Amino acid sequence: MSGGLRITLRSGEKIFVNGAVLRVDRKVAIELLNDVTFLLEQHVIKAEDTHTPLRQLYFMVQTMLIDPPLYLQARDLAKASLETLMATLSDKDLLAGLREASICLEAERPLEVLKKLRLLLPIEQRILAGSGHDHEPAKEVA
Repeated sequence: MSGGLRITLRSGEKIFVNGAVLRVDRKVAIELLNDVTFLLEQHVIKAEDTHTPLRQLYFMVQTMLIDPPLYLQARDLAKASLETLMATLSDKDLLAGLREASICLEAERPLEVLKKLRLLLPIEQRILAGSGHDHEPAKEVA
């Protein structure tokens, strides 16, 4: 990372940095000066919100970043889930996005996988809403 990355957090907000959870008690700006793996709180899905296949996959990949000791196990689960999803889904936009996510996962770039999956969540929500399945509506993940 050249030049650092400046992040502004609001009071009470959390950031996950290299597996550590940090919460700030007031509005603060931090600058990350070297390469770190981080997730902002608004990008984290709670276990109880994993009620759709893509949200479950997202949770597996986020676990790779949030809980480094589980990285390999979560990665293997995510790879298996991706393969299953790609073999069973028919929506071309969803499949194209999942192929891109799979390439990123194979390249050990979980942050990029999460970005790609966030783009797919509205597509999944639209498909589930039109299918008549009794699923909770997916919450938007920034």
